[in-house]
Amino acid sequence: MNRYKLVHVTQFSYDGPVSESYNELRLRPRHDEGQSCLSFRVSTNPSARAVGHQDFFGNWVHLFHILPEHRRLRVESEAVVLVHPKDPPTPSAVTVAEMDAQHDILMDDHFDWMSSSRYCPLSDSLGDLIASAESRCDGTLYSFVVEASSVIHEGFKYQQGATHVHSSVAECLESRAGVCQDFSHILISLLRTRGIPARYVSGYLVPRQTADDQAAMERVIGGLASHAWVQAWIPGMDWIGLDPTVGSWVEAQHIRIAYGRDYGDVPPVRGVYKGHAGQSLSVDVLLRPALDHEGSEILEETAAVPPPDPHEDEMYQQQQQQQ
Repeated sequence: MNRYKLVHVTQFSYDGPVSESYNELRLRPRHDEGQSCLSFRVSTNPSARAVGHQDFFGNWVHLFHILPEHRRLRVESEAVVLVHPKDPPTPSAVTVAEMDAQHDILMDDHFDWMSSSRYCPLSDSLGDLIASAESRCDGTLYSFVVEASSVIHEGFKYQQGATHVHSSVAECLESRAGVCQDFSHILISLLRTRGIPARYVSGYLVPRQTADDQAAMERVIGGLASHAWVQAWIPGMDWIGLDPTVGSWVEAQHIRIAYGRDYGDVPPVRGVYKGHAGQSLSVDVLLRPALDHEGSEILEETAAVPPPDPHEDEMYQQQQQQQ
């Protein structure tokens, strides 16, 4: 089944009262030839009305604000997505050398995807990885991109906690460990340094419903949080997806939310608030097929943790009465 139900819950807890919270969300799946967003809703507690628009890269952004004082903020999005299976891409015969000769034209057409960005710098420190990919490829651009992703998958260890959300490519190169965000940033930096357009993709990875090692790894990587991978542009093939964390092509298990130059363009939740309180953050994602094996819709509720605070509604009502 390629029809999925997803629930994404983000909860902020503050150690004191805060107010005037302004937030933007990038949680709605993209709707295009590769997948259809059949339904989407977002709710917040305290309650607020979210207004949506599309950003420069065509991603859906929802804005909301909460003016009264509050000590917790829960954001929950729910979507049903139909992913359209595609045949594996037919390899292009364009060579890396031919791509090099088109560098100036590519810069005009794909400037955002070839330039240095905050998390994806163009760097000489990637020379060894580039050389390794070149030695393994057959000279075609397609082969180089595939081998570059494989070099990262094989040479770096997936380790939660080894990095943080603002870790740099240099830090990950030194530790040789990280998570999907880090590996995507490294691959993008590598490709752009070599003159190949590349962009960051945020989304979700639906684990396979099998009992093999691959499925177990996917449940660890994508079962409880957002995922990230890379798209590279190849003449004659357009954008192709590569997942250096899983070590495979992007398949029907990958649900796309947003494109960006790097993570900084596409965080799921971003906001500011007024107050001196610190905050803690908890996130959970629930993914499952939206249809059973007989093609019938699965109707039972899907509540991702963290659960709602039982006192939050009462506290919010009291705040409203005091306005």
